Amino acid sequence: MNEPVPVARSVDHGFAKLMPDVDRERAWLLTLDGAPQSYVDLDDPMHLEFEYARRLGHVLDVVAEPGAALDVLHLGGGALTMPRYVAATRPGARQDVVEADRGLLELVSEHLPLPEGARVALHASDARAWLENGPSDSADVIVADVFGGSRVPAHLTSVDYVREAARVLRDGGFYLANLPDAAPFAFLRSQLATLATVFEELVLIAEPGVLRGRRFGNAVLVAGHEPVDVGVLARLMAADAFPARVEHGAALRDFIGDARAVRDEDAVPSPEPPDGAFGIG
Repeated sequence: MNEPVPVARSVDHGFAKLMPDVDRERAWLLTLDGAPQSYVDLDDPMHLEFEYARRLGHVLDVVAEPGAALDVLHLGGGALTMPRYVAATRPGARQDVVEADRGLLELVSEHLPLPEGARVALHASDARAWLENGPSDSADVIVADVFGGSRVPAHLTSVDYVREAARVLRDGGFYLANLPDAAPFAFLRSQLATLATVFEELVLIAEPGVLRGRRFGNAVLVAGHEPVDVGVLARLMAADAFPARVEHGAALRDFIGDARAVRDEDAVPSPEPPDGAFGIG
């Protein structure tokens, strides 16, 4: 049997590598310009290696009845980790993936094909442009995991962008975002304030060490017009190998403090991660 070998290719927005995991037979790590982007186990799409991916998975598990099919819009494709997870946990789900890097989509489709029967449509497009042209009330969940290099692009951080996301969501739908930051959390607080201009219910999920200001890291934000079951979420996050805290209500309002919503003209990318923050150990 042939051993899997790494694949490397220049794509539209960088240099991509697919590297086999020596510990899992058909598992692969995708890096872009040396930074880890996605991890996929083709034999076990429910295996989520990265901490932030597990947190997104927990949220996706609780936003609707277990196994219920959902219409999910993914902004940012990577190696299609979350679409594979949704296809496995919610059979019959219809999913759209919007990825600005056509070359990356082609690389992943060629070497890490989606499972047979997965109802996943791939689109090479800018996330905001896709939203602005997308049909209203067409998605149950939007998962935003978009990075230009190692930073969230500025045009995906403003009130106008959030309004477009809310328009595409159905009543009772949820917007999920993976965002990086570190203390004093100017970016993260401004993003929560921006989401609060449109959505009544907000949840922040992050590792305690990040929230205490000890290190740079990812936070998962959940926004909707209806509350998510934070009790169930908190139990799932606490049981993880790397536990996370779930903040909402008064504690989250205190965290946001006097942060202001972001307008298009004031928008900036997420902060540059420090050297080694997301490197391969």
